[in-house]
Amino acid sequence: MQKQNLSLINKFRVTSADTDVKGRLKISALENYLIQSAINSASKLGFGFSDLQKSNLFWVLSRIDIRINRPVFWNEEITVETWPKNLEKILYLRDFIVKDSENKIIAKSTSGWLAVDTQTKRPKKIEAIKPEIFYILKEKHAMKDTPHKILPINNGDSFEVKTLFSDLDLNGHVTSVKYSDKMFDTFETDFLIKNFPKKISINYIKETKPAENIKITRKQTVEKTFIFEGKNLNTGTIAFRGKIEF
Repeated sequence: MQKQNLSLINKFRVTSADTDVKGRLKISALENYLIQSAINSASKLGFGFSDLQKSNLFWVLSRIDIRINRPVFWNEEITVETWPKNLEKILYLRDFIVKDSENKIIAKSTSGWLAVDTQTKRPKKIEAIKPEIFYILKEKHAMKDTPHKILPINNGDSFEVKTLFSDLDLNGHVTSVKYSDKMFDTFETDFLIKNFPKKISINYIKETKPAENIKITRKQTVEKTFIFEGKNLNTGTIAFRGKIEF
């Protein structure tokens, strides 16, 4: 397959529902644009959700790093370019570049995905797809670093959040973009109005199901940099870890 055919560009127009009180595109909405672009790309290349179902597998977003150059505002039209970048052991890497109408880069992102067995719930390699498709663009980077692993938190401020019906996706667990919303919701409104994130990283560790609540621990490491850990209060497992730099 030709290199240029592995990259897909999607267009999005920012709606009011995707913005905050300042008219800025919410990080969860931006992340949703990236995920939808990844879904479209994988389907086009023959390893989308319906393709993996034939091998009793499904995609799970494991890690994502997003660097933001500037806020995006209501009614702006942006493009998201995405491509499969590499395969590191069982982690399928995918990058993204977000541009505005003047072709200027707004944000860059790198992500790691797992193909998970529907029965065992354990990651596996995709045997039905020729592996070279995941290596052809390994030298094309939006961000050179692999999405990093966030370490546990020992102490910090705690916030208990409930799992609501609106948090759930079609698989019946908390959808990935909701975790970023829950991290931002630990801050005062005035702080978020005055500050906009420059980078966000999330590690998705264990699913959260209906009626399972989460205790989020937030710790400030340096000025305007915070790390997070979400613990499932019903199972005692860690649901996610995150980091936000303002």
